Amino acid sequence: MFDVNQFFKKAASIEASDIHLHVGEVPLIRKNGIIMKTAMPPLTYEDIENIFKMVVPEKLKDTFETAMDMDFVYEIPNVSRFRVNFNKQLNKPSLVIRIVPLYIRNFEELCLPETIKSLLTAQNGIVLVTGPTGCGKSTTLAAIINWLNLNFAKHILTIEDPVEYVFVSQKSVISQRQVSIDTASFSDGLKYALRQDPDVILIGEIRDRATAEAAVKAAETGHLVFATLHTNDAVQTINRIINMFDKNDRDYVKIQIAEVLRGTIAQKLVFSKEHNKRFPALEIMPMTATVKDYIKKDNIESIYQLFASNPVDMLSMNQSLFNLAIDGKLSQAEAIANSNSPDDLARTFRTFCYTNKTESLYQPELSRLSTRGFNPPALNDSSKQASGSSNSPHRDKVKRKKSN
Repeated sequence: MFDVNQFFKKAASIEASDIHLHVGEVPLIRKNGIIMKTAMPPLTYEDIENIFKMVVPEKLKDTFETAMDMDFVYEIPNVSRFRVNFNKQLNKPSLVIRIVPLYIRNFEELCLPETIKSLLTAQNGIVLVTGPTGCGKSTTLAAIINWLNLNFAKHILTIEDPVEYVFVSQKSVISQRQVSIDTASFSDGLKYALRQDPDVILIGEIRDRATAEAAVKAAETGHLVFATLHTNDAVQTINRIINMFDKNDRDYVKIQIAEVLRGTIAQKLVFSKEHNKRFPALEIMPMTATVKDYIKKDNIESIYQLFASNPVDMLSMNQSLFNLAIDGKLSQAEAIANSNSPDDLARTFRTFCYTNKTESLYQPELSRLSTRGFNPPALNDSSKQASGSSNSPHRDKVKRKKSN
């Protein structure tokens, strides 16, 4: 008989992120973004039925035969929480489980840049954390909420489906509400949240227009709102929110978004072969006067050009990947492979190499990059010989300066 608790404990102990249990398939786990088969026998219909009865809340147990989709949380004390999705495929029941650690890691442990904190001290507005499924949005948001919890005396209200990380009130007091158990929907939870004296509101996900409208209203009435979206960058995020509304309303919505948006954080997880773990790469866009102007004038696509100019108050995804490589967390090849603009990032590496080719000053950094598969043209054997000869263009330039 399949021991679900033992299997869940084992998966949590090896830091897997997900578990897949399907009728007729061996149990699978996902670790570092990769699906892996276990050496266990295929699961039967009876196995899935027994697992369902073990992990599902009591009030849902009678729905096994008729339910097609449902979400709930199962917890093994002192081990982990498990966000469970029950679904059917080819009329056979299956379970997909996300492992949610009990311990909430901080910015340093997650390797999140300090620049995130510049978005967290606003008194009101909306901060959106975005990215594909499984990119660590919930983990990043948990770190954000816990940082506020540890450093500020506020009332933090979360509306989630389901509740994943459980917070312990520190300087702040935290109220956590689960959709379908504590409130009917995200939009209803937000509607009534305004009467519950919150300073900060976390919305698990903005899924529809009603939730988007409620989030904007909460921000306009003096609350700091955090939420997630399944978008890949700042431009997609802004367009997604605007396109939730009818065409006739969008001009007004653009003005609203420009006024209440405080920033966006787009995230992806990048696997490092050397470290055998994933690191977050982030695009961080604070709401500057220029960005606000672009949104109001429906010139949102120009935000891409703004990132390309490398302003000091923004962090592009390419710059984040570059920083991870310079810090020794990724190889150059891994950074470029995960870039949405690989040619631009490769050019950045080449520029860095040429700009910092004085070996006495930069050799430790460049040597490390070289050992990780980065062999810049300016520092190969022939260029070293050239730099040491009297025919070196650099030396000729120095001689000309002296002669002058």
